[in-house]
Amino acid sequence: MRPRLFGATASVAALGLLGSLVTACGSSVSGDGTTLRLVAAEYGNSSTNSSKAYWDKLTAAFTAAHPGTKIEVTIYPWADVDREVTRMVEEGNAPDVALMGAYSDFAAQGRLYAASELLSVRAEVNFLPPLAEAGSVDNTLYGLPFVASSRLLFYNQELFDKAEAKPPKTWSDLKRAAKALKQDGVLYPYALPLGPEEAHAEALIWELSNGGGYAGNSGGYSIASEQNTQTFRWIKDNLVAPGLTGPVPPAELNRQDAFAAFLRGEVGMLNGYPSLLHEARAKGMKVGTLSMPVSDTLRDRRALPSAGVADWMMAFKHDGNRELVGSFLEFVYEDKNLNEFAGRYHLLPSTVSATQASKDAAADRSSAQFLNALRGAELYPVNEPSWLQVSNTIKRNIGKAVAPSADPKAVLEEIDQQVQDIAKQS
Repeated sequence: MRPRLFGATASVAALGLLGSLVTACGSSVSGDGTTLRLVAAEYGNSSTNSSKAYWDKLTAAFTAAHPGTKIEVTIYPWADVDREVTRMVEEGNAPDVALMGAYSDFAAQGRLYAASELLSVRAEVNFLPPLAEAGSVDNTLYGLPFVASSRLLFYNQELFDKAEAKPPKTWSDLKRAAKALKQDGVLYPYALPLGPEEAHAEALIWELSNGGGYAGNSGGYSIASEQNTQTFRWIKDNLVAPGLTGPVPPAELNRQDAFAAFLRGEVGMLNGYPSLLHEARAKGMKVGTLSMPVSDTLRDRRALPSAGVADWMMAFKHDGNRELVGSFLEFVYEDKNLNEFAGRYHLLPSTVSATQASKDAAADRSSAQFLNALRGAELYPVNEPSWLQVSNTIKRNIGKAVAPSADPKAVLEEIDQQVQDIAKQS
């Protein structure tokens, strides 16, 4: 297996170019043609910007160019899509193509086509190198990166000004600002979404800001490292216990709910990505963005890695579906199609040519800020076969580490044991 991406950073050379799915059942062949069944993760947060409109338009264009072909699309929320795809696979009802948060478990089981079996050489080498590396197992590309992003700390400038709070650079600064916001009546001084939708992302952001993370120094996972334990103990004692994270317990607060509260003006600070910034500005909100504050013990470090995220397209093997799936994915990754999706949700396209062609990224100053963060980002260890199950375990349990009666060390050790057991079975 290739070395995992933890400890590796996104390539400045490749990503510097900017500076200048999905499943359902497998395909079926009938008398009136071939049906390719898909399920896409939902990137929108309302009926007006649902991903369904994009996939309906794209699949209509594809089928018009391929008479006799049908494509059926099912969309699941991010909180459900990984679980639903796994269920389908376990039931022997794997999809043709899936867009979700992890791929390597299925690659290890021999269920996925390699990119070389589906795409032209030109399309295969077009992926941004750091993303292609994350999508590869044993030097073979199985997870096709679709869109990518990094995370920054967002703060409501008007709430900060009213509370006379200052943008934080360290954890102590963040606590000080949160206290000022609370005293001024802000409902969520710092929104801490450790609910099951995307708790693993929020947790990683905090872990990295204290020199921790999910990976051990000598390989494998290290969920209960001393750095991570310190991180969650600090969060519990300094943010959760004083009531600085709002009325919803962090283990019950999901990302989408935290984002919605931010857009209602109820949140002083939270970690977000480009689409949230766009929505906030569209509502006339004044929003500041900055790198995640670091722990006080690391305040003299010039830079710590941010959290980078990519989503993955994968193709499941079924008798007779390779040619159709390959044609469809070639179409999906055409610059105009990929950029339409990335632009719709203000994310970064995954290919060199689409990145160069992206007018959005070149024109929007905020896009450059997120791109700079991605240059030094660490990605999830998605090329570990166990990552899908590990990430689900983290999502379900990491919020318990900051519960009022919890011992963060004990909770992390319990999660770590579960993770080690999963890794051994993979």
